This record gives sequence, structure tokens and C-alpha cells, in this order.
Amino acid sequence: MENIVKTQAIAKSDVITMLKERDITPTQQRVEIAQILFAKPQHLSADQVLAIVNAEGAVASKATIYNTLGLFAKKGLVREVIVDPTKVFYDSNINNHHHFFDMDNGELIDIANDHIELGKLPALPDGTVAEGVDVIIRIRKSD
Repeated sequence: MENIVKTQAIAKSDVITMLKERDITPTQQRVEIAQILFAKPQHLSADQVLAIVNAEGAVASKATIYNTLGLFAKKGLVREVIVDPTKVFYDSNINNHHHFFDMDNGELIDIANDHIELGKLPALPDGTVAEGVDVIIRIRKSD
């Protein structure tokens, strides 16, 4: 895992306000996790968030991290990017965009929405609406 350094670019009071606006009770652990996620635009796995939280001296269980990240995703604070069934990133950028996934180093890289052209989408099943389209382009170094 890469060495991730936490930088608090967002004030605790701003995080508390953001959580309350999404009807999320701002517990100490949720605030700490949000400060990590929103310190800068980034893609973090639950294990990376856990490592950062625990490196900062706070103690959080893996279950707390997963539950909090799931809650943040459900409430629209972060975007879940499922690269494969075993690899999920939490993206602090919730604007429409797509990703490259570097299979050599496990890095997720943003692609601006206007850099991808999508053709015709298939007809949706009856009674459904499209909520979004996520494109993940898997890349690796050429030989």
C-alpha cells in the first residue's frame, strides 16, 4: 500500500456542517473519516482510510470504516467506484467523471466527463431510470 499522509485541508466545523446537511450524525469517527476523504480530491480504499485513521492515533475498527464509507456513499458524499468485486475505491469527487484503473500499481485516475463519448445506451428495463454511467478503462504498461 502506498504511503498516504493525511492533510487536513477542510476544517472540522465545515465537515460537521457537511455531515449535518446530509442528515448524518457527526460522530468523532465520522468527522475524522470525512476530514481524510475531503482533504483533497482522491480515491481511497477502506483499508487505506483505516490505515490513515489509525496512524493518526485514533482507533477505529474495520467495520466502523466500512459502515461509515457505505453511509457516506448512500448519502451522496462520496462515490463508490467498484473496480472489481474485491476492489472498491471511495472517490471524494462526486461530479460526473470516469476513470482509468492502472492495473500495475492499483491507482485510479480521473477522466473528465467530456473526454469520453458514449454511443447509444440500451433500452432500460421497464420501471427504471438511468442514474449514471461509469466507465473504467483498465490500463497497464505496454511491453
